[in-house]
Amino acid sequence: DINSGRSANGGAGSTPAAVTFGGYTPSPAAYVGLTEVWNGSSWTEVNDLNQARAELAGDGTSTSAITGGGYVGPGRTALTESWNGSTWTEVADLNQAREDYASSGSDNTANLVIGGYTTPPGTYFAKTEQWNGSSWTEVADLPVATSKNASAQASVSNALSFAGSTGSNTAAAYEWDSARPVGAWTSANTMNTGRRQLAGGGSQTAGIAFGGENSGSANLANTEQYNGTSWTEVNDLNTARYLLGGAGVANTSAIAVGG
Repeated sequence: DINSGRSANGGAGSTPAAVTFGGYTPSPAAYVGLTEVWNGSSWTEVNDLNQARAELAGDGTSTSAITGGGYVGPGRTALTESWNGSTWTEVADLNQAREDYASSGSDNTANLVIGGYTTPPGTYFAKTEQWNGSSWTEVADLPVATSKNASAQASVSNALSFAGSTGSNTAAAYEWDSARPVGAWTSANTMNTGRRQLAGGGSQTAGIAFGGENSGSANLANTEQYNGTSWTEVNDLNTARYLLGGAGVANTSAIAVGG
């Protein structure tokens, strides 16, 4: 187990080297910046995020990760922080403050932030932003404004966003190809189980999705793998949960944390 139980945390890396950060702890009730590193057998607390926050996402490796946005209570933030394996450094802000978004990228120099939510006035986003190591640039929007979605995390060039909420739960999936003139999203085959507040990992041709909650607010353990064409249900999580952190560079090597 992680040292500090929490939900709505972010994650990066894979097994056997991962990092989880931020989130919400119920006792005492707090948004936290806690960061823990996984070495394949145990979790070690390391330096906190500079800004405590929850409902965030991140990508990269256990030694080179990036996270931006999240909920800081009572509002959403655009703050971005870069992880070098030992400390977090504040870098350039997102153009759009948001929470409950997906992200995909290989390290702290390449990342996509996908969709999300903010209030007021209570807006779901289709906006996608791309990080180049020094600044964020708005690129092509998702076809449908979506929050509480997840993504395959391995690449900024060929990403995969799936599930989430468009006002109600969705099973939709979209593929990103940065080789198009300004990058573009195209519809992919839908998942077997629509859900929100799930986690994911892998790549556009080898993705994995796990956990989440359905429209009846029931915790889910459902796990699905994507092969670049279709989704297949595989073994469930041991503990059904939502608002969990997740990471993995392949659909054969992922990790689910907290929730």
